[in-house]
Amino acid sequence: MSDTIRKQAEAALANVEKVTAVVLAEPTGELVSMAEADKPTTAEIKRRMDEIDMSDTQSIVSFGSSAQAELQVISRSMLAGVRNKDVGPAGDSLRNIVSTIRGFSISELDVRRKRSWWEKLLGRAAPMAKFVARFEDVQGQIDNITDDLLKHEHVLLKDIASLDVLYDKTLQFYDELALYIAAGEAKLADLDGTVIPKKELQVSKAPESKAVMMAQELRDICSARDDLERRVHDLKLTRQVTMQSLPSIRLVQENDKSLVTKINSTLVNTVPLWETQLAQAVTI
Repeated sequence: MSDTIRKQAEAALANVEKVTAVVLAEPTGELVSMAEADKPTTAEIKRRMDEIDMSDTQSIVSFGSSAQAELQVISRSMLAGVRNKDVGPAGDSLRNIVSTIRGFSISELDVRRKRSWWEKLLGRAAPMAKFVARFEDVQGQIDNITDDLLKHEHVLLKDIASLDVLYDKTLQFYDELALYIAAGEAKLADLDGTVIPKKELQVSKAPESKAVMMAQELRDICSARDDLERRVHDLKLTRQVTMQSLPSIRLVQENDKSLVTKINSTLVNTVPLWETQLAQAVTI
């Protein structure tokens, strides 16, 4: 392995240790209603309740969608990065370098063995000359593979960092959904406990000339209330799916971290150790 590749591998070691040491936060547990929330959380829930306009259907349908905007931007940028990069199979490169090293046997070097008349007739090289030629060929293969491994390692480190960002944004979205769900349920409770009963009382006491219009207003409120309930249900389903996606991100990230560690160990330890043992064998 060349000095340049060795120095690059050693320099990457700090980045490997940095990304593998990152501890990701865990998602929170059950939903908290506004009645059970602390003052800062209650204020956040009320702020999201103010986004609901019961007279505007679009306001109800799009309730909570703003929370997903930043997560979508991050996800799309990651997908664009995947499409724009040519990632070779790092695992194949690791297997190739192991196979190459194993395929090169030091036992081929036996300077005390004399060539047979058949080897002399065919012009086969002496053991040392044959060994040197074989070593140069293997060394070239290892240099090419280690160069590929460095490229894989760089890509994997970038992916791990990107997954950190994606995990954090997904976790924020998960927590944000909890606030929107709490706000929606608080609004439903207000509608069922105050707004709709009050409107029903007004309709029952309204004169006949106004009763028809007020009854229609009541139906509109009830319809908007049902739309909001369905929207809150959708948000709960979205939160469940988001919860399930968090372990998936962690799993992909842990696999990448494991592969990066193996690559760096191969570059920093395995290949130099093999070269050292080979040099000792040739010297002896």
